[in-house]
Amino acid sequence: MPHKNKKNTLDNIIQMAWSDKVSFEEIQKKTKLSEKNIIQIMRKELNNKSYILWRKRVKGRKSKHRKLNEFRDNDNSLL
Repeated sequence: MPHKNKKNTLDNIIQMAWSDKVSFEEIQKKTKLSEKNIIQIMRKELNNKSYILWRKRVKGRKSKHRKLNEFRDNDNSLL
């Protein structure tokens, strides 16, 4: 059953990567995979159109990047 566990793990990674509420940093803490590794997995596992759509959604998205979130939160505190 190792194949099934690997499939479940990939499914979980893809689900977290699609989620707007889970940052790349959180995925890295849970899976030990860098943002670059996650992008490679998504490119391999998704069909081309889905991958392009996903990349457009997450590229520069503040909710996917904790550092951008922290900057935004600190910037709002100045208002």
